[in-house]
Amino acid sequence: TELGHGTFIRGLETTCTYDPENEEFILNSPTLTSYKWWPGGLGHSCNYAIVLAQLYTQGIRCGIHPFIVQLRDSETWMPMPGIKIGEIGSKMGMNSVNNGYLAFNNVRLPRMQMLMKNAKVHKDGTYEKSPNEKLTYSTMILTRVLIVKSLVTSFLKQSATIAVRYSAIRRQSELKSGEREPQILDYQTQQYKLFPVIASSLVYVCAAKWLWDKFSAVTSKLERVDLDQLPELHAMACCLKAVGTADASISVTSCRLACGGHGYMNCSNFPNIYSLITATETYEGENTVLLLQTARFLIKSYETIQMGNNVSTLEMMYLENYNSLKQFPWKTTLDCMTNAFFQVAGSKIDDCYFTIKRLIDSGMAQEDAWNRTSIKLTQASEAHCRAFVISTYIKTLKTNQFSPELMDVLTQLGELICAQWILCRVGDFLQHSNLKPINVHSIQCLLEDSLERIRPNAVGLVDSFDIPDEVLDSALGAYDGNVYERLLAEANKSPLNKEPVNRSFELYIKPFLKSNV
Repeated sequence: TELGHGTFIRGLETTCTYDPENEEFILNSPTLTSYKWWPGGLGHSCNYAIVLAQLYTQGIRCGIHPFIVQLRDSETWMPMPGIKIGEIGSKMGMNSVNNGYLAFNNVRLPRMQMLMKNAKVHKDGTYEKSPNEKLTYSTMILTRVLIVKSLVTSFLKQSATIAVRYSAIRRQSELKSGEREPQILDYQTQQYKLFPVIASSLVYVCAAKWLWDKFSAVTSKLERVDLDQLPELHAMACCLKAVGTADASISVTSCRLACGGHGYMNCSNFPNIYSLITATETYEGENTVLLLQTARFLIKSYETIQMGNNVSTLEMMYLENYNSLKQFPWKTTLDCMTNAFFQVAGSKIDDCYFTIKRLIDSGMAQEDAWNRTSIKLTQASEAHCRAFVISTYIKTLKTNQFSPELMDVLTQLGELICAQWILCRVGDFLQHSNLKPINVHSIQCLLEDSLERIRPNAVGLVDSFDIPDEVLDSALGAYDGNVYERLLAEANKSPLNKEPVNRSFELYIKPFLKSNV
């Protein structure tokens, strides 16, 4: 990432020019916008970096390549000659991480400090291309995979655990006059805020497992330069990162609000969790840009079908027959709802494809036609992602041996998340699936029934995540349930409570009270 460029890697401005006489590369930051910006630990902690720069050799620009660069002296920690380095300043969160900026002024690197597993620069400056340029970009997929696998699922689980445990302790108002105040977890509105977060954490766990297995399978073939499945992996990593982080951010906020004013306290740990998860919506690819990258793969896949060919992966085969699913009557079952998600995704991709085609046929440039359709393209990518997430969860239920009791609970969670996602986008399902207006009531009933059936197991479900108190770091969500004792203990740690009368009284309040104002 540079000050002037983020997701658009090909637009990076840092240059690395080969000097064959000395067998060295010369690294430069030619503009202010070419400053490297954001890498964690760069400000003060790191003394080496892998730097992506535009390679020039024999007067030819050869594209983005990686170079290993020493930033600081290993003894004194002072910046190396030609290195300008610093910390970028305060952020919305993660301020314990010294994110940095970096600029180069004629920094010379030995030739062998170019990472040359794929592309190479020989001693005389001859450039040897990579067998496939996609190999260079494949490593960038890993971080997006890990965001889904480790961060999205983790923060969903943490937030649900804190809020559900708190809601089991907190009592508020009267449902019936004269009776004890109920646990707020018994209120349907509270359940609606929290139980879908539990369900989301599980469906994204299943999707993340598929993504990790896919990544492992695809990268194991890269040594043989077998790149057939790399485009699909890239597309799925992009949309799962985009949709997953967006959903997680909304879910964390929902859990915080479910805890009322106490959720606003730092000791609830929601402010910290929110600052961490919301950052994932922009780093390693801004979410809208990633959805558009997924859309390119979807449109190409649909074009393949329109030309009379079959798509090569199971995950895309629904594009060949999604319309046929619409002829079946609606049933509020997991299978029927899963099919509806595919109908919506397929119809939205179809709409995008023919919109772009119509604009191009009318004389518009392809790039302009794409931009004119970009809102619908992001919506199509999101629909594809949700269909994939739901179907992966259902496949997990069908292909694993669970006890009848556990299967019942997992099915309830699947029905809940399906119902919620459909009702939140009911216009799409009425327009693009076999759902009819008369069927919407049955989905609302399923959602409400799911909440009621999940309630007895809600605390047990979040306890099953087995997150240690040290990780939760929350006065509201500790396993022992001592919410109020912990809140008071945290309050007493405030520096303002070190003395009964703060010095501001003597300095400002007392003189004011004794004045004639």
